[in-house]
Amino acid sequence: MFEKGTRGNTLHGILLIALFSFAAFYIAEVPFVKSLSLSPLIVGIILGMLYANSLRNRLPETWVPGIKFCTKQVLRAGIVLYGFRLTLTQVAAVGLPAITIDAIIVVGTIFLGYGLGKLLKMDNDTTIMTSTGSAICGAAAVLGAEPVVKCEGHKTAIAVSTVVIFGTISMFLYPIMYRAGLLDGLTDQQVAIYTGSTLHEVAHVAGAGNAMDPTDSLGIAGTATITKMIRVMMLAPVLIIMGLVLARTRRNQPGYAAAGGEGGKRKITIPWFAFGFLGIICVNSLLQYLCGAESVKDIPLNGAIEYIDTFMLTMAMTALGTDTNIQKFKQAGAKPFYLAGLLYVWLVGGGYLLTKYLVPLF
Repeated sequence: MFEKGTRGNTLHGILLIALFSFAAFYIAEVPFVKSLSLSPLIVGIILGMLYANSLRNRLPETWVPGIKFCTKQVLRAGIVLYGFRLTLTQVAAVGLPAITIDAIIVVGTIFLGYGLGKLLKMDNDTTIMTSTGSAICGAAAVLGAEPVVKCEGHKTAIAVSTVVIFGTISMFLYPIMYRAGLLDGLTDQQVAIYTGSTLHEVAHVAGAGNAMDPTDSLGIAGTATITKMIRVMMLAPVLIIMGLVLARTRRNQPGYAAAGGEGGKRKITIPWFAFGFLGIICVNSLLQYLCGAESVKDIPLNGAIEYIDTFMLTMAMTALGTDTNIQKFKQAGAKPFYLAGLLYVWLVGGGYLLTKYLVPLF
């Protein structure tokens, strides 16, 4: 990829994606876009898709390796650095109720999604990507699952689209339910856990939490965000287990040996970046202790690292978007959105019941 003869073309592809990413950061700061809590990652994939459906045919094929580099190496590095947003202290802050609800939501959503995908006769890759995004942390979870599932770029983009749509709906729906008294059956702590354990993106949780509790005087906004970040931590073990399960499943598929299975020997894909993600969380927790920082935001250089990480993930999203045209969405059909919609009903309804009846037991 970076051999002497092709290095320049590869760098051109990376530079193209970087320029789109800079534009995504700028657009994300536009007041209207910011009011919708659309992160640069989401803006980036939209820009990439617009490019894919307009000027992509004019892109020199020699630049493609640079774009692929962004969807793989840059993506994995971004997932690892995502760990700097989390600390073990956050887990201790909300305790066992939030951890339990998060775990049930994550496991339940993935298994339910897989079962529904079979009923809808969807392909496994799209089913897994959509279910993982709904279960854990939206676009970041979809990006994390992509190197493990090894699916086509447009399937990743479709999965991201579903979580963005339903996550955005939730960001407005939850505050409306709260103001209308539909969540009166929950305490303030339960409302926070319910919000953090069922909304898709971190940005969606922050937006909904702030709408319900602008000054965090009730503890809803802060606890909801921490609950969400605990859910994000579950991304690493999920990816590790997913890699092992997929390796075992694909071993028995026709053509496995011809594709590199070496006579039927099991070829396990271990997502090493997931271990890096967990390692960074531990390092960040140690830094918080050594620096005496009250929160993750107060750790030295944390803000700069988070900004760099967001830019890297935006590059990955943008690169994935450039491989996604309208024709591929038409081929996928409406089934991914049906699946995401059914999972959304589970998250809103099932999450409410779990929070209402399980949290008081702790």
